[in-house]
Amino acid sequence: MSRALVALAAALTVVVLAPTASTAQGLVTSQKLSAPLANELVGETVAACAAKGYTVTAVVVDLDGVRQALLRGNGAPIHTLDNAFYKAYSAASLTLSRKENSTKEVADRMAKNPATTVPQTPLPNVTYAVGGVAIKAGETTIGGIGVSGAPGGQFDEECARAALAKIKDRMK
Repeated sequence: MSRALVALAAALTVVVLAPTASTAQGLVTSQKLSAPLANELVGETVAACAAKGYTVTAVVVDLDGVRQALLRGNGAPIHTLDNAFYKAYSAASLTLSRKENSTKEVADRMAKNPATTVPQTPLPNVTYAVGGVAIKAGETTIGGIGVSGAPGGQFDEECARAALAKIKDRMK
Protein backbone atom coordinates (compact mmCIF):
# COMPACT_ATOMS: atom_id res chain seq x y z
CA MET A 1 0.00 0.00 0.00
CA SER A 2 2.81 2.35 0.76
CA ARG A 3 4.29 1.85 -2.73
CA ALA A 4 0.89 2.61 -4.25
CA LEU A 5 0.66 5.87 -2.27
CA VAL A 6 4.19 6.86 -3.28
CA ALA A 7 3.41 6.13 -6.92
CA LEU A 8 0.15 8.06 -6.72
CA ALA A 9 1.88 11.02 -5.05
CA ALA A 10 4.58 11.00 -7.72
CA ALA A 11 1.99 10.89 -10.50
CA LEU A 12 0.01 13.74 -8.95
CA THR A 13 3.18 15.79 -8.54
CA VAL A 14 3.98 15.39 -12.22
CA VAL A 15 0.43 16.37 -13.22
CA VAL A 16 0.27 19.35 -10.84
CA LEU A 17 3.72 20.67 -11.66
CA ALA A 18 3.57 20.00 -15.40
CA PRO A 19 3.35 23.35 -17.15
CA THR A 20 0.44 24.01 -19.44
CA ALA A 21 0.98 25.16 -23.01
CA SER A 22 -0.01 28.74 -22.17
CA THR A 23 2.34 29.09 -19.19
CA ALA A 24 5.23 26.89 -20.27
CA GLN A 25 7.02 29.75 -21.97
CA GLY A 26 5.84 32.42 -19.55
CA LEU A 27 4.66 34.51 -22.50
CA VAL A 28 1.48 36.42 -23.17
CA THR A 29 0.28 36.82 -26.73
CA SER A 30 -1.56 39.96 -27.74
CA GLN A 31 -2.84 41.37 -31.00
CA LYS A 32 -2.14 44.76 -32.52
CA LEU A 33 -2.25 46.29 -35.96
CA SER A 34 0.70 45.71 -38.22
CA ALA A 35 2.82 48.78 -38.93
CA PRO A 36 1.56 49.06 -42.53
CA LEU A 37 -2.08 48.78 -41.44
CA ALA A 38 -1.63 51.29 -38.59
CA ASN A 39 -0.04 53.72 -41.06
CA GLU A 40 -2.87 53.17 -43.52
CA LEU A 41 -5.41 53.83 -40.78
CA VAL A 42 -3.94 57.21 -39.80
CA GLY A 43 -3.59 58.12 -43.48
CA GLU A 44 -7.23 57.25 -44.24
CA THR A 45 -8.35 59.17 -41.15
CA VAL A 46 -6.47 62.34 -42.06
CA ALA A 47 -7.72 62.03 -45.66
CA ALA A 48 -11.35 61.57 -44.52
CA CYS A 49 -11.12 64.75 -42.46
CA ALA A 50 -9.27 66.66 -45.19
CA ALA A 51 -12.10 65.82 -47.61
CA LYS A 52 -14.41 67.68 -45.22
CA GLY A 53 -12.03 70.61 -44.88
CA TYR A 54 -10.64 69.64 -41.45
CA THR A 55 -6.92 69.66 -40.73
CA VAL A 56 -6.26 66.97 -38.14
CA THR A 57 -3.71 64.71 -36.58
CA ALA A 58 -4.44 60.98 -36.14
CA VAL A 59 -2.60 58.65 -33.76
CA VAL A 60 -2.87 54.87 -33.35
CA VAL A 61 -1.73 53.20 -30.13
CA ASP A 62 -1.60 49.56 -29.06
CA LEU A 63 -3.01 48.31 -25.73
CA ASP A 64 0.22 49.25 -23.98
CA GLY A 65 -0.38 52.87 -25.01
CA VAL A 66 2.60 52.82 -27.37
CA ARG A 67 2.25 54.95 -30.48
CA GLN A 68 2.21 52.72 -33.56
CA ALA A 69 1.46 55.40 -36.14
CA LEU A 70 1.00 59.15 -36.26
CA LEU A 71 0.14 61.51 -39.10
CA ARG A 72 -0.21 65.25 -38.79
CA GLY A 73 -2.26 66.57 -41.67
CA ASN A 74 -1.14 69.66 -43.56
CA GLY A 75 -1.83 72.70 -41.41
CA ALA A 76 -2.97 70.78 -38.33
CA PRO A 77 -2.18 72.83 -35.20
CA ILE A 78 0.72 71.68 -33.04
CA HIS A 79 -1.49 70.88 -30.02
CA THR A 80 -3.31 68.24 -32.08
CA LEU A 81 -0.25 65.97 -31.80
CA ASP A 82 -0.67 65.58 -28.04
CA ASN A 83 -4.45 65.74 -28.02
CA ALA A 84 -4.82 62.97 -30.62
CA PHE A 85 -2.45 60.78 -28.59
CA TYR A 86 -4.43 61.40 -25.39
CA LYS A 87 -7.66 60.42 -27.17
CA ALA A 88 -6.09 57.25 -28.62
CA TYR A 89 -4.53 56.31 -25.25
CA SER A 90 -7.85 56.87 -23.47
CA ALA A 91 -9.80 54.89 -26.07
CA ALA A 92 -7.40 51.97 -25.72
CA SER A 93 -7.33 51.98 -21.93
CA LEU A 94 -10.66 53.29 -20.60
CA THR A 95 -12.98 51.32 -22.87
CA LEU A 96 -11.70 47.85 -21.96
CA SER A 97 -13.44 47.15 -18.68
CA ARG A 98 -16.94 48.12 -19.78
CA LYS A 99 -16.71 47.10 -23.45
CA GLU A 100 -17.23 50.68 -24.60
CA ASN A 101 -16.25 51.79 -28.08
CA SER A 102 -15.12 55.39 -27.71
CA THR A 103 -14.12 58.20 -25.40
CA LYS A 104 -17.59 59.64 -26.08
CA GLU A 105 -19.21 56.55 -24.54
CA VAL A 106 -16.91 56.85 -21.51
CA ALA A 107 -17.74 60.55 -21.10
CA ASP A 108 -21.49 59.89 -21.50
CA ARG A 109 -21.37 57.19 -18.82
CA MET A 110 -19.44 59.41 -16.45
CA ALA A 111 -21.83 62.33 -16.98
CA LYS A 112 -24.72 60.16 -15.75
CA ASN A 113 -22.99 59.39 -12.46
CA PRO A 114 -23.55 61.71 -9.50
CA ALA A 115 -20.77 64.14 -8.70
CA THR A 116 -18.27 63.00 -6.10
CA THR A 117 -16.62 64.90 -3.28
CA VAL A 118 -13.67 62.52 -3.31
CA PRO A 119 -10.63 64.25 -4.77
CA GLN A 120 -9.73 62.79 -8.13
CA THR A 121 -6.15 62.04 -9.05
CA PRO A 122 -5.52 62.97 -12.66
CA LEU A 123 -4.33 60.06 -14.74
CA PRO A 124 -1.45 60.82 -17.09
CA ASN A 125 -2.37 60.94 -20.80
CA VAL A 126 -6.09 60.44 -20.11
CA THR A 127 -8.79 62.66 -21.58
CA TYR A 128 -12.53 62.31 -21.81
CA ALA A 129 -12.70 64.42 -24.97
CA VAL A 130 -14.65 63.01 -27.90
CA GLY A 131 -12.53 61.76 -30.80
CA GLY A 132 -10.98 58.56 -29.42
CA VAL A 133 -12.21 55.24 -30.82
CA ALA A 134 -11.35 51.71 -29.71
CA ILE A 135 -9.78 49.59 -32.45
CA LYS A 136 -11.38 46.16 -32.35
CA ALA A 137 -10.64 42.85 -33.99
CA GLY A 138 -14.06 41.27 -33.76
CA GLU A 139 -15.23 42.15 -30.26
CA THR A 140 -11.71 42.38 -28.82
CA THR A 141 -10.13 45.78 -28.31
CA ILE A 142 -6.58 45.77 -29.66
CA GLY A 143 -5.74 49.47 -29.54
CA GLY A 144 -7.10 52.96 -30.00
CA ILE A 145 -7.16 55.73 -32.56
CA GLY A 146 -7.36 59.37 -31.60
CA VAL A 147 -8.11 62.30 -33.87
CA SER A 148 -7.79 65.99 -33.09
CA GLY A 149 -8.27 69.16 -35.09
CA ALA A 150 -11.78 69.04 -36.54
CA PRO A 151 -14.21 71.72 -35.30
CA GLY A 152 -15.64 69.29 -32.74
CA GLY A 153 -14.85 65.88 -31.31
CA GLN A 154 -17.85 64.32 -33.04
CA PHE A 155 -16.23 65.18 -36.39
CA ASP A 156 -12.89 63.76 -35.24
CA GLU A 157 -14.71 60.53 -34.35
CA GLU A 158 -16.55 60.41 -37.69
CA CYS A 159 -13.23 60.53 -39.57
CA ALA A 160 -11.77 57.74 -37.41
CA ARG A 161 -14.84 55.54 -37.90
CA ALA A 162 -14.82 56.09 -41.67
CA ALA A 163 -11.17 55.00 -41.83
CA LEU A 164 -11.76 52.01 -39.54
CA ALA A 165 -14.59 50.88 -41.83
CA LYS A 166 -12.13 50.82 -44.74
CA ILE A 167 -9.69 48.46 -43.01
CA LYS A 168 -12.16 46.42 -40.94
CA ASP A 169 -11.95 43.30 -43.11
CA ARG A 170 -8.18 43.13 -42.64
CA MET A 171 -8.28 43.12 -38.84
CA LYS A 172 -8.70 39.38 -38.40
